[in-house]
Amino acid sequence: MSENKLSFRALQLANEQRTAYGLRYNDFTRYRKHCANRTHRLRSTLKMTHGKGREFKKLPPLSTDNIKDGNLELLLFESERAWAYSQDLITQSLQPANEDQAGTLRHSATGRFRRAVHWSTQLLSHCQSLYASSHLSAEGLMQITIYTLILNGRFLRYRDSFEDALIQLSVARRLLDELVECAATSRDQALATVFTDEIGPEIRYCAHELGRERAYDVDAIAAELSEKHRGEIVEGCDALIQKFRQEGEVAGKGVGKKKLATLMWEGQPVPVRNPELVDVLLRVQEAEAKITQSREPARAEGASDKGRKGKSGGHGSKKGVAAYDAILLALSDAEEVGRKLVEAQQNSGSSSTSAAGTRDIHFVHAYIVYQLLSRRIQRDLLLVSALLTSHRPQASAKPKKEHVDARLYPAVVKLLDTVIQGLAQMRNLSIVDESPDLAAAVEARLTFTKARRCSYLAHCYVAVKKYAEALSLIQHATIYLRETRSTLSIFSEDPISSASPAYYPLTSSDLDALESVITQDGLTIKNEWFAYNGGSIDADNKTYKKPLFFDIALNYVQLDMDRLLERAGKASAPPLVPVQAVPAKSRLEEVARPKTPEPQAPAKGGLSSLLEGWWGRK
Repeated sequence: MSENKLSFRALQLANEQRTAYGLRYNDFTRYRKHCANRTHRLRSTLKMTHGKGREFKKLPPLSTDNIKDGNLELLLFESERAWAYSQDLITQSLQPANEDQAGTLRHSATGRFRRAVHWSTQLLSHCQSLYASSHLSAEGLMQITIYTLILNGRFLRYRDSFEDALIQLSVARRLLDELVECAATSRDQALATVFTDEIGPEIRYCAHELGRERAYDVDAIAAELSEKHRGEIVEGCDALIQKFRQEGEVAGKGVGKKKLATLMWEGQPVPVRNPELVDVLLRVQEAEAKITQSREPARAEGASDKGRKGKSGGHGSKKGVAAYDAILLALSDAEEVGRKLVEAQQNSGSSSTSAAGTRDIHFVHAYIVYQLLSRRIQRDLLLVSALLTSHRPQASAKPKKEHVDARLYPAVVKLLDTVIQGLAQMRNLSIVDESPDLAAAVEARLTFTKARRCSYLAHCYVAVKKYAEALSLIQHATIYLRETRSTLSIFSEDPISSASPAYYPLTSSDLDALESVITQDGLTIKNEWFAYNGGSIDADNKTYKKPLFFDIALNYVQLDMDRLLERAGKASAPPLVPVQAVPAKSRLEEVARPKTPEPQAPAKGGLSSLLEGWWGRK
């Protein structure tokens, strides 16, 4: 008989379909069309279509022997389709453009709503028959009972029957609380929590319309009314709850991996009230367990390598870095899911439906981002340690000048840049900003990382003989280190170092070690600079380098370089011109007079003048 047991879970199926096909953004039209397509496919699969012939063939009635999961899903999607259509019509009736047809739309919505209640009631009767014949589990019957009670309660609230609606919703709330308490997995618990958060405002609204004094106390109202009326509304309610608890104890023995550990933030639990978040956070939990397991062999290997001489190679660090890929991928997926939930809540225009006094989805998203940034920072710091360990020189009796790969320090600086970026993003998170001690701890790590970055960046400038820039960076590192000391002196207990896990431990010994390194580097840079060119700012005095300002200015004005050199005191001496004797001028000067024109000969005419012109004579 257990072989023919059906696995039908109405709440899980409805939640998955609503989330995937439009109801996350309150798009009832899209969801209605999806339900219509799904019912058509189910009818074709179950061979419940009329066929091509004109002859009508009556379908055999459903019984406990021939009923399948598809038949139950068909009834559920018929109910969902009618309910989505009613909500779509109600939304259209509230629009100003449909003011003239508002009454007609509300009347049609009421008919569709009533049809949805009819389909859900028919589904409940089939499930009760299956449960009586042991073809359906107690959890499956409880879920379809809750679904029917919620749908019927919403219909009564829509018809302004607030007292009956309050009773129906209160009994549904009591059954949902039972699902939360006895859930075998964290996903089932989050699924029940989703529907609990949905009907909470409706219970409060009905209680307010009935004039109850403590209408805001949803838990007390649900407990009071469900205790009185659950036996009348749900047939065999106590026996059903008892059977469900027994099944939960049996099913909960082998699902330890599917239980999500309690997430804590500043001593308070972080509520995960969405099944999608539970799935991705379970993957995060599994990845964290793998990291914890990979640390133990690495520690043992490091302890065994302490007595060895020579280069160890840093294999443990490389394995540890590779172990972070899975957890970073899982946290990225969790951040994406949380961001979509936040955007859906903002786009739908609805406020948080979580219980009073609990943290909403915005807080959960910020918590996931904080965990993602902390793990990313931890991975980058491990990469820095692996790089520096792999290039550490071997110990020898004779002190030799250290030859470091030119790519080492730029790579370390790049990794520290990503750490600084992650700390800056972490500092801007709302959950960090609300905690003064945590904000100060993050600020201390930020300035400490900047000091380390300046120290390694100074080595990059030393490699290209730019000692002035390197000394300037050493001075900046000293200032950042002083800021870190003053920030750490504010609080008595470091919230990051005392957290579990401590992704960036920082102690006073770390500050002292970095300060000694910075002081030694500054002295070494000064000695190398003095040995290179005597401490001159210009690295090569033989070549004249025109300042950049003059290169730009010459594009627009004509620059007098000789005048500038003269003002700078670098002008060359003018060449000596030999002195020549100048003859003395006579007091008598000749006066220039115009020449007297010569008289022209009279023109000759006739043959003689013609012949003279040929022979060149005048």
